Order: sequence, then C-alpha cells, then structure tokens
Amino acid sequence: MSDYKSILPLGKHTVYKAEYDPELLCPFPRQVKRDVIGVTDSLPFCGYDIWNAFELSWLNLKGKPIIAMGEFHIPCESPNLIESKSFKLYLNSFNQTRLHDFEQVEERMVADLSAAAGATVRVRLLDSDQFITEQIQSLSGTCIDDLDIEVDEYSLDPSLLQNSTDPHQQIEDELHSHLLKSNCLVTNQPDWGSVLIRYHGSKIDPEALLRYLISFRQHNEFHEQCVERIFVDLMRYCQPEKLTVYARYTRRGGLDINPFRSNFETHIANLRLARQ
Repeated sequence: MSDYKSILPLGKHTVYKAEYDPELLCPFPRQVKRDVIGVTDSLPFCGYDIWNAFELSWLNLKGKPIIAMGEFHIPCESPNLIESKSFKLYLNSFNQTRLHDFEQVEERMVADLSAAAGATVRVRLLDSDQFITEQIQSLSGTCIDDLDIEVDEYSLDPSLLQNSTDPHQQIEDELHSHLLKSNCLVTNQPDWGSVLIRYHGSKIDPEALLRYLISFRQHNEFHEQCVERIFVDLMRYCQPEKLTVYARYTRRGGLDINPFRSNFETHIANLRLARQ
C-alpha cells in the first residue's frame, strides 16, 4: 500500500462539515506497518488505543448545544486504525446535528467507529457534571529522564538496546519517560508523548532504554505504530518474559491518542497527564 498518503485527509485542504457524516472516517490498515516490524502472523500482544475527545458537541431536539467529552477504545486486533484527522472531522460533523440524548449519540458512534475499525469500539461519553472526575495523574514507576547521558542519535536505532540487559538480575520493573517524540507519518508534524514500560525479566539498562526512546525524535510513524515498534524492539533485544508498553500523547485538534500493548495485562487506566 505504497500510495496510502493519497487516500488520507492529512495534509490536504479540508471542508469542515457540521452535519453528521460517518463517511468522513478514514480507516488505515494496521498490517501495512506491522509487516515492516515483522508482525505478520498472530499478534505478540493484546491491547487497545485509547482516544480522548475534548471538543465534542451536538444539538438536542430543541436546537440547544450539548457538550461532552468522549473516551474511545479501539482494540489492537481490529484490522484498521482510524486516521486522526478523519476522526476529528467525523466528530465535528455532530456539531449542528440534532440528536435525542447521550445514548443515541453513543450508539451512533459505536456503530460508525466499529464499522471503520473492523471490530467493536467501546465509547464512553461524559457530560459536563462528570468533567471533574477527569483528574491529572502521573505515570507509575521510575522516571529515567534525569539520567546524565550523552546523546548524538536522533534517528530510530533499535540496536541501542543491544546488550542492554543483565541476565543475572531478574526483576519486575516500571520505567517511564516524557522524552518520546516522533513525527506524523504524513505531515511531519511533531507528536509529543510520555511512555510507560513495565516488564518482568532481565534488568534493562535505563540509559540504553532512554537513548533508544530519544532515537524516535526524527522518526515518522503514527502513534499506534510507534508503540508497537517499541514493544517488538524490546522483545527482540531485551527478551522480557512479560512486557507492557503504554504511551500517552499530547492532544492535537482536541484529540489525544494513547496506545496500550501488553503480553500479560488486558487493561490499563486512562491516565490523563499534565501535558494532556
């Protein structure tokens, strides 16, 4: 699928529709990039992509605006991810659409998003009285960002993880970094994120891990693809028995994307960080 850029709305002139239009959703086959990282058969992980929408509105039957926040879980087993600009355009199309209640909106979103993704998408809408429940939190484990390292590699280099484990130390550990940055696959706009890595196995050298994460700085891939690449690279070079990779990206256009992949956990909290 070498011509994928031609079918995506990213980077193109856009007409913003204010009336409901599910045809705005643009699916993108996950396998296109999974082939690149060697995930060609059964998935080595489970998980989902958590999307949070902060700019969500429609009209009630009397024409009065309703505002909401949305949380969407797209399973990683789905054949397609949903391209982010198309997701935003789809949500915008509710702005001047009259709908009966939250339940009707949720049902419509579940149907449309599930059809685009190719698997059942979970939708949760919060009304304004529930906004207070969405508190700022922090990632668990040890932050590795203060390590005093010298860095000269800003192009993706998974070999930085080579020989980074100590087989004599078998541990359970949680490490996180706020220095993850990659670029949009199509527009080259920067994507800023924080990443949590939870593992059981040989101790991973935090300095090698931090250099590896920093090497994404000039790499072009979608959020979901970056997280799957991190998972596969860690399994290849560090060979943990158990591994979770969870990234929290800053929002763009009122949406943030937070991919979660694990070979031993099936659920993770939707933690809103300060930068989100």
